[in-house]
Amino acid sequence: MRTSMSVHRIKPRALVPGNTVGITAPASPGDWEQMKSAAAYLEQLGLRVQVGNTVLKQHGYLSGTDAERAEELNAMFADPGIHAILCARGGYGTPRIADRLDYEMIRANPKVFWGYSDITFLHAAIGKLSGLVTFHGPMMIDLCKMDVNPLTVQNLQLLVQPGVLCYTEEIAPLDVLVEGVASGPLIGGNLSLIVSTLGTPYEIDTTGALLFIEDIDEEPYRIDRMLNQLRLAGKFADAAGMVIGDFNNCAPRKRKVSLSLDEVIQDHIVAAGKPVMAGFRIGHCSPNIALPLGIEATMNTYEKRLECHEPGTYA
Repeated sequence: MRTSMSVHRIKPRALVPGNTVGITAPASPGDWEQMKSAAAYLEQLGLRVQVGNTVLKQHGYLSGTDAERAEELNAMFADPGIHAILCARGGYGTPRIADRLDYEMIRANPKVFWGYSDITFLHAAIGKLSGLVTFHGPMMIDLCKMDVNPLTVQNLQLLVQPGVLCYTEEIAPLDVLVEGVASGPLIGGNLSLIVSTLGTPYEIDTTGALLFIEDIDEEPYRIDRMLNQLRLAGKFADAAGMVIGDFNNCAPRKRKVSLSLDEVIQDHIVAAGKPVMAGFRIGHCSPNIALPLGIEATMNTYEKRLECHEPGTYA
């Protein structure tokens, strides 16, 4: 399914002291003590925190039924008293509620929507059908860790102060896999969830875009399968370039003889011949740097730099 990125992108407003951040769990359930610990970082920015009912609900591996999770997310977007929405955690479940969201209402009520991992499906759906710039960034479950990296916490400044992402090797070493300069809107997220959009109304459109991918706990043969599916769907051929984030714990386990992750990436991504850079500390890692999805950016492998053209919010 080939589509075009025709929806006009809209940016949410940055928060000011006294604004309220809604915490919701659109995938798996959270933990109350963890939420209280993480909320302290938001309160230090002068923000109020409103924890949704889904955080403490449990329906198997889901944080409540599909109807409950979708209803809460729709309600938080519609509520003028909530100025941003942060996800408690990922896990699994967001693809189940994508067809229950009111995308016209979301477009009419743009606000910061923030998360990663399983939240990738909602980034794709909201970006495609509402045009809202969303944020791939650390969630409440990351902020409550005892050893949370200061750079991970620093991302939260993007909630209250429009900032332009400029990622260089000052954060971590970067590996150039294919040289070049590429520009386009930043899109993507968790590889498994990106692949799960294929063939649906929310299918990711990579035309002229910088495609970002990351994942966790997937063996090379599984990553091979997913990358091959994206390749066959034309997603690498259509993209302007590829941004490779962290692939945490993605070493061979089940198979004694295996291709390496690097070999799999060479076969499917590098072979496309578009500019590619790897090593970005974005995803299931520490630090976890936030990306504004939908914002135009340029990746320059000669300067080892990924830089957005504008902030993801407005003052």
